[in-house]
Amino acid sequence: MKYRHSFHAGNFADVHKHVTLLALLGALRKKDKGFLYLETHAGRGSYDLSSPSAEASAGIGRLKLAPAAAPELHDYAALLAHYRGRLGRPHFYPGSPLLAVSTLRPQDRAVLIELLAAETRALEEALTAAAPKAREAARVHVERGDGFERLRAWLPPPERRGLTFLDPPYEETQQDFLQLTAALTEGLRRFPTGVFAAWYPIKDERSTRAWQACCAQALHASVLLSELWLYPRDTRVALNGSGLLIVNPPWQILERMRVWLPQLQACLAVGAAGGSDARMLRESPR
Repeated sequence: MKYRHSFHAGNFADVHKHVTLLALLGALRKKDKGFLYLETHAGRGSYDLSSPSAEASAGIGRLKLAPAAAPELHDYAALLAHYRGRLGRPHFYPGSPLLAVSTLRPQDRAVLIELLAAETRALEEALTAAAPKAREAARVHVERGDGFERLRAWLPPPERRGLTFLDPPYEETQQDFLQLTAALTEGLRRFPTGVFAAWYPIKDERSTRAWQACCAQALHASVLLSELWLYPRDTRVALNGSGLLIVNPPWQILERMRVWLPQLQACLAVGAAGGSDARMLRESPR
């Protein structure tokens, strides 16, 4: 499976991961002390959906929120509308770097890492156009490199608070799962109190469950799973669902997720085979 950000921008997995990301950042902002946002596979930062793919049409294109929907969903929709309105581009779609940077306070920082040179340049241009104040304040650092490798350079942060977001392309699914587990283990060893969120595809149930079991053994911290699927979970035809493994989840994130995640799944549902789940994979050792 190859999950290039630009190929899948705006699909249901993007919506799931972006709502979750904003919820995690919101939880960190509840304390005044600054934090580091570190993204290992940042992509180009923004996308043009003026000719939406079938995936985007079935993702962000289906997001119609009722007034009573959870605030996490409304916050995401409002931020998307803000970007589009301010830039005068109704089909503008911000990726995770722009969404995260838009929430930073003066005391917070972001480090955005991308492997591909063309994507790195596009990310810098997107930040300059859409988030110039953050760039001018030097609170956002863009770096070309291997995000898995560069974790060692940036963790632990001097703020001693932070969120690391890992979203690899899964060009070689099994190898990426192995690298992801190693990166999470090393990141947690360096930064035991940090929050880590890793996205993964739901496609082959056996591989997914085996990887989760491995993480439950390797990661000595609280681990939360957030999953949303639109199609039968155990088929290899296409991307069936979206998962996020969250290490050291902030307080009350699970409770809130159990409110908004079913609402999001209902918005995006395409049939009876879909569903959602939020649960603890591993409780913190006492």
